[in-house]
Amino acid sequence: MKKVRLGFIGVGNMGTGHINNIFAGKCPEIEVAAVADLNPARLKWVQDTVAKKQAENPDFPSVACFSDAEEMLNSGLIDAVEIAVPHYDHPKYAILAFKAGIHVMCEKPAGVYTAQVRDMIAEVDRHPDLVFGMMFNQRTNHLYRKMREIIQSGELGAIRRTSWIITNWYRSQCYYDSGAWRATWSGEGGGVLLNQCPHNLDLWQWICGMPSLIDVRMQFGKWHDIEVEDDVTAYVEYPNGATGTFITTTGDFPGTNRFEVVCDGGTLICDGGSLIFHKLEMPESEFTKVNKVPFGAPKFTRVPVETDGKNEQHVGVLNAFAAAILRGEPLVADGREGINGLTISNAMHLSAWTGKPVTLPFDEALFKSLLMDHVKTSRRKENIDSVLADTEGTYNS
Repeated sequence: MKKVRLGFIGVGNMGTGHINNIFAGKCPEIEVAAVADLNPARLKWVQDTVAKKQAENPDFPSVACFSDAEEMLNSGLIDAVEIAVPHYDHPKYAILAFKAGIHVMCEKPAGVYTAQVRDMIAEVDRHPDLVFGMMFNQRTNHLYRKMREIIQSGELGAIRRTSWIITNWYRSQCYYDSGAWRATWSGEGGGVLLNQCPHNLDLWQWICGMPSLIDVRMQFGKWHDIEVEDDVTAYVEYPNGATGTFITTTGDFPGTNRFEVVCDGGTLICDGGSLIFHKLEMPESEFTKVNKVPFGAPKFTRVPVETDGKNEQHVGVLNAFAAAILRGEPLVADGREGINGLTISNAMHLSAWTGKPVTLPFDEALFKSLLMDHVKTSRRKENIDSVLADTEGTYNS
């Protein structure tokens, strides 16, 4: 197999972007073989686009169009599928794909609640030959990769504190008004944490590890006429005693993106597209034992951080996905890791709804129950029954 025959479930903003990248030749080991979408206009866009390409190049491959995703999965036309539909449906279609023997690349988040994602993971684990990837394209960013490399190397010692202020997700009311599903419990399953921040939550745990306790102050519709969260301040604790904060909103402009990790041997600061490394000459835990000067402090050096400069984003994730299928090469992010960031966001919501700190692992059944209570009163009425029906049993039943 020289190319992966890729199908798309969903030809919205994300699906369209991926298809255009592949059509432009940026993913040489991938061929768009089929698409599925409920909207005839999106299928027509694919057909018209392919027709233009074929007019320029008669050898340009055709793309099969389906109005039913399951029909596409069982058509025999595809080897892999990209799932780019609303959040609640990610696990459902992934499970159908695995059962059909199809490799899966899933958009973020992995799902809306961890119980459904566990079903998805359980199904792929029944098919060890299948490749399962998550579209965590920010893991390709050279700054975040370098932060992880430095932390994982152990040269800075144990983490003491993490802090991410990620408030440059500004959205106006017009954005939320552009789709009835946006910022609703039955449509998206959450607000800034489920839509804008899955990448940040994934990077936070990928670089720093999972917290053990989460305590949150969360406000719903504070800055917009929406029913879900648009302002979040979280405090976390880690198993080693380190602490952290995560602050996000869609109401600030111009906002901030500053990620700071304080370790025993120095501090990493990712801010404004640059990575700053303050390395202590002596770890603080050692300095404090030998220092005899009342206002003394460890000396440090501002170390230039060299990176490879690569930031391949979505194209890099898809190319790695193809390489994993064709040659067994590493993914950018294994799909099973999608549950980690979702666990953090679910715990944040649970802390907000109960008014209490939440320890991990948390009560997943309680979270799902409270989420469904919110779904029942959601503004998006037409989606309520289908969401509630999916929670009656597991996706694998």
